[in-house]
Amino acid sequence: MDSNRRERRFKLRGGVVCLDFVNTVGSRLTDRHSEYLRSYADLLVWARQAGLLAPEETEGLSRQATLDSEGARETLLRARALREAIHRLVSRAIAGESQDESDLSALNREVSIALSHLRVMPADGAYGWDWDRSGDDGGMRLDSPLWPVAQSAAELLTSPKLGRVKLCAGEGCGWVFLDESRNGSRRWCESRDCGNRERVRRHLARKRASDS
Repeated sequence: MDSNRRERRFKLRGGVVCLDFVNTVGSRLTDRHSEYLRSYADLLVWARQAGLLAPEETEGLSRQATLDSEGARETLLRARALREAIHRLVSRAIAGESQDESDLSALNREVSIALSHLRVMPADGAYGWDWDRSGDDGGMRLDSPLWPVAQSAAELLTSPKLGRVKLCAGEGCGWVFLDESRNGSRRWCESRDCGNRERVRRHLARKRASDS
């Protein structure tokens, strides 16, 4: 990764990994939406901040991406395709609509790849699940940051928690989140951001109405 480039600080407000991944598009429901995964380096930064990669794993994948720039580009395209498939699946679930088979197929392809690299490994004197990131050429698998995302999406879609996934009420936001509040009343991805903007918008609307 370019050490001179300022690192983006991703906002992890989804509540689960796959929803945080969906939220790597800003102002999704507007014409001025922003793509936050503009490079493979961005994908690594997001994965490290989301707790999916240790610093040494991030550096190893960054070196591998330098050696295999085409592989890194293909992985970035796969990442975006996976993200959009998850977004459509979750959005249809929120709306109570039937799922698109092509989106399910896209997710299941990534789930199949991911699970083929899941291993039982020693962990703190016992055993646990972990990812085998080693590639056939001795390097690291560039697509390994996608594996926990696909696993997270599969677990969410097959869980009762799917019914608690909501779309942010902020105008044009489009971010999704798992509402784990006691009474299920959460409306915003972040009250201090979208919530405040909506309150200001309503205040101004009322003021304009009273002035007229």
